[in-house]
Amino acid sequence: MITPFRGILAFFFCLVVAICAGAKDTPVQVLVWPPSGDPVVRISLGKFKEVGSSGGRHNYTTETTAENLWGKPIPRADFSLYLFDKNKVRIGEAWISLSNVGPRETVKFQTDLNASGSPVSLSLVPRLLPPELQSFLPAKTISITVNSVPQGASVKVDGVEAGTTPKSIQFSPGKHVLEFSKEGFNSGHFPLEVHPDDASGGSVSYELGTSAHDTIEMRDGTVLSGDVESVSAAEVIVRVGGSSQHFSRNVVKRVSLVERETPAQ
Repeated sequence: MITPFRGILAFFFCLVVAICAGAKDTPVQVLVWPPSGDPVVRISLGKFKEVGSSGGRHNYTTETTAENLWGKPIPRADFSLYLFDKNKVRIGEAWISLSNVGPRETVKFQTDLNASGSPVSLSLVPRLLPPELQSFLPAKTISITVNSVPQGASVKVDGVEAGTTPKSIQFSPGKHVLEFSKEGFNSGHFPLEVHPDDASGGSVSYELGTSAHDTIEMRDGTVLSGDVESVSAAEVIVRVGGSSQHFSRNVVKRVSLVERETPAQ
């Protein structure tokens, strides 16, 4: 015979078990895309189950539910699912692909993920969308390695500093102007046109040309770039950075002079 107290205890035990069982089915995170405006897709992710690890990388799998909130069928839509840690650093990604999902239809599938830590937050980035939603796609960029002869030149893209050559730079399709400058060499401009169907991995190189200053090579291997003011049997006078410097002729190995423009009379 079950006493009232034991009956109440059994009831609460069953209730706790039911709640715990239901918690296992609760999604870790629900993502609605786009995050603002009229929703198109809702992605619900279940518990992440680790299925393996190697070299600091962790492999997870999760049950995924996708719902078409749009009023039209989705013939094909692909998304990158980015994973972030507690510091908002991206540590992994996954791929979600939807195919032939009708209006208000819900589909379920399994998603495999790879991350270098424990994911805390997620985000969806579209990669392929129906024609009516193309405006939501991120702007396409193409990676091109920009180099110069000699290397180590500062480069600007459309007037904005982009680094020092050699440098891998992301370009949007269209026309651009590259500006190169390096101390001791003539600066230059290079027009670059990037087509939408160009593939990443290409390269361009710009030759800065002759030095804009004279070159003084010392016997200890030091090389100076400046304007030679005078050379005598005893000394060499060179203007470097706006100030004249005097060197004994014995420490100078070689002097290379560049052609100067004749001043207008």
